[in-house]
Amino acid sequence: MKTLLKTTATAMALALAANAASAEGKLVIYHWFEYIPQELLDKFSEEHGVEVVMDTYDSNEALLASLKAGAIGTYDVAVPGDYMVSIMAQQGLLDTVADGELANKGNIAPEWADPSFDPGRQHSIPYQWGSTSFSVNRDVYDGDINTTDILFNPPSELSGKINMLDSQGEVLAMASLHMGIPQCSTDREQLKALNAMLQDAKGHWVSFNSDTAKEVLVSGDAAVGQIYDGFGAKAREEGANVEYAFPTQGYIVWMDNVVLLKNAPNRDNALKFMDFLLEPENIAAVSNYARYGAGVNGVADHLDPALASLPEANPPADAGAGVFIEVCDQETQSVYDTIWTNLKK
Repeated sequence: MKTLLKTTATAMALALAANAASAEGKLVIYHWFEYIPQELLDKFSEEHGVEVVMDTYDSNEALLASLKAGAIGTYDVAVPGDYMVSIMAQQGLLDTVADGELANKGNIAPEWADPSFDPGRQHSIPYQWGSTSFSVNRDVYDGDINTTDILFNPPSELSGKINMLDSQGEVLAMASLHMGIPQCSTDREQLKALNAMLQDAKGHWVSFNSDTAKEVLVSGDAAVGQIYDGFGAKAREEGANVEYAFPTQGYIVWMDNVVLLKNAPNRDNALKFMDFLLEPENIAAVSNYARYGAGVNGVADHLDPALASLPEANPPADAGAGVFIEVCDQETQSVYDTIWTNLKK
């Protein structure tokens, strides 16, 4: 299901419906599209006697806008990316998970136990991690793809055949890598150059789509697609002759997380669900379905062996550095918001 930004009226209507049905047998999830197997939700429902309701979004920014438009109090948990966890916490949209409320918290892998975006995991647990780059159809182009020029200054074979994610964070972070400037630059000349570069690059793009990023590659409607590594792997496994790029300028890395939302109508069930996802067998089912990595110890025995050798998950030695999306101060962010708004016109 494709779910974009909800109006305040819709969000409030959902809130009333969820609150009316907030008895102990329900869990309301706000989740990325095509990212969790239904069988796993059914398993949780059966084990805990809980009815699971899920709504979806297609970007971190869409999640934030919907919650701020009135959906707080509608959902119990959501699955934001690393930088968005920090933003949501700053804006008072998250509840705190108290010590002892998650029996399986000790299963979190050490490298994800105390992240900068949620120190001490006060609000979240790790879900999946991976990268964002782009895939190229090798039937259309057989040249070097490990450069961000493919997106922003493409060869003629690819011009007009590029799909970009409809995600401000991913597009602008990749553009900053392409230009070799900070993600949160305050230099006026750098920002003017960034805006001009993007406006020029836009002429080479055919679409902005996140929820069909895989499908347009499989169908051939796009020859290049900015994409998450797991979606890139799925496109290839579904028959598209695509190769995932690791640009020398760098690429984006991310960690998605399950957060406990403020005013969760079914808080106890939210905590049960978070604990459920900290069990290795259960989170491994997400990895096997979505083709990403898990942030929990003990998953190896439950993973599809093919995951270890996915080309989308194994950067070559000459790849640029992977970087997380940064959180800018409010004044700087407003400039980037304007650049994005102008780009989408």
